Amino acid sequence: MTDGKVAVVTGATSGIGRATAIGLGKAGYRVAILGRREAELKETARLSSAQYSGVCDVTDPSAVHRYFTDLKAKLGRVDVVFNNAGRFAPQASFGDTDIGTWQGMVDVNLNGAFYVAREAFRAMRDQTPQGGRIINNGSISAYVPRPGAAAYTATKHAVTGLTKAISLDGRAFSIACGQIDIGNTATDMTARMTTGSLQANGTMEPEPTFDVQHVVDAILYMSGLPLGANVQFMTVMATTMPYIGRG
Repeated sequence: MTDGKVAVVTGATSGIGRATAIGLGKAGYRVAILGRREAELKETARLSSAQYSGVCDVTDPSAVHRYFTDLKAKLGRVDVVFNNAGRFAPQASFGDTDIGTWQGMVDVNLNGAFYVAREAFRAMRDQTPQGGRIINNGSISAYVPRPGAAAYTATKHAVTGLTKAISLDGRAFSIACGQIDIGNTATDMTARMTTGSLQANGTMEPEPTFDVQHVVDAILYMSGLPLGANVQFMTVMATTMPYIGRG
């Protein structure tokens, strides 16, 4: 039972974020969404029947703070946060990784995740009844890198550390934190994988993908657990993708 719980989805303008917002809305959550692109965010709000929507860049800590302040004023509390906003970068050998690209990836994938989780943690700690759940979007790359993806790999490894730290510090406040690590779900961002992705041996090979609904179902399961139980890490992936035995 969702009991009208408030679920926040970041990076909700497309892909996994949009699909999750829609799924949470159908499951009975009061959905709140944020993202950078206003037109796409409005479409997600329509599709998910979101009760709160705000244009927000997660790399701006002041903007993230304002979003959560306004959200609490409107909906009263925060029960679930899917910390989903993130970005990829063009492939580049480590020695050719652009400094600006590195900094941009850290700013979105790590700093942005921290800013959102920090505001969510504070809201969950201070509300009555106390507690809530934060679900960070990790990646297969939180465990095993792809070639030419140092910045993405490093930030996703760091998200795993962030998840563990939130889990530990959240115990005293009934705040659960878990991580979903996704491998090759079918979205616009992964469309290129079906035509060819760079492999560790230098070849270009197509990779299998799977329906994003399976990711949504996993997040709904994680979200629906009582706060006394937690999925610490869950990997959802295309069965035959080159992950187990990669390289």
